[in-house]
Amino acid sequence: MDTDAWCADLPETAVVEAGSSSIYVLHDVKALDLKLAAAGITMVVSGHSHKPLLEEKDRVLYVNPGSAGPQRFHLPVTVARVDLRQTPWRIDFVDLLPTRKAG
Repeated sequence: MDTDAWCADLPETAVVEAGSSSIYVLHDVKALDLKLAAAGITMVVSGHSHKPLLEEKDRVLYVNPGSAGPQRFHLPVTVARVDLRQTPWRIDFVDLLPTRKAG
């Protein structure tokens, strides 16, 4: 989906500093080729599957915010809100279509 001209200059990956923490951003978590602990990464944010996800593995949080675009595959239309002001970090998923019917 991300093949239009507007995204041609976007990097494949990025590291975002959040205070003393580092957040690694990439499209598909299966393409992750980094030793996270050695790099000091505390959170990985990825997309690709369009499925909201929050899990922790080896002291690293993995977050997929879902998809804020058109609804696909009967998945919710969501974004993730991350509150870095508290420990542990608080991650909430926000349903952008809360009035839709389940089914």
